[in-house]
Amino acid sequence: MTPLPPKLLLDECVPRKLAASFPYNVEVTTAPKMGWGGLENGELLQCAADHGFTAFITIDRNIRSQQNLGRLPIAIVLLEAPPNNLLEDLQPLVPKVVSALRSNLGKTLVKVRAA
Repeated sequence: MTPLPPKLLLDECVPRKLAASFPYNVEVTTAPKMGWGGLENGELLQCAADHGFTAFITIDRNIRSQQNLGRLPIAIVLLEAPPNNLLEDLQPLVPKVVSALRSNLGKTLVKVRAA
């Protein structure tokens, strides 16, 4: 059986235009577009899991200390790029994100770093 394509939720701190950088077969939307802007991370992650999202994409480096990583409802992908987190800095990380998600990472925190 072929695994389902990833369904990703971008944190509101991630440039929304990053969604267009993912392959056509990866469903990507943003927390604000889902009506979840302003939710705390724990509640946001649970909403995402309840709606079938595979992973939550963020640039919030504090998320490690804010969440119980052993009890995540979905995977968290932490994008680590230069501190300004511009779209052009994050776009090269997209293939690494897709690769990590296709490796069946499960409910865990994965860091994807700029080269």
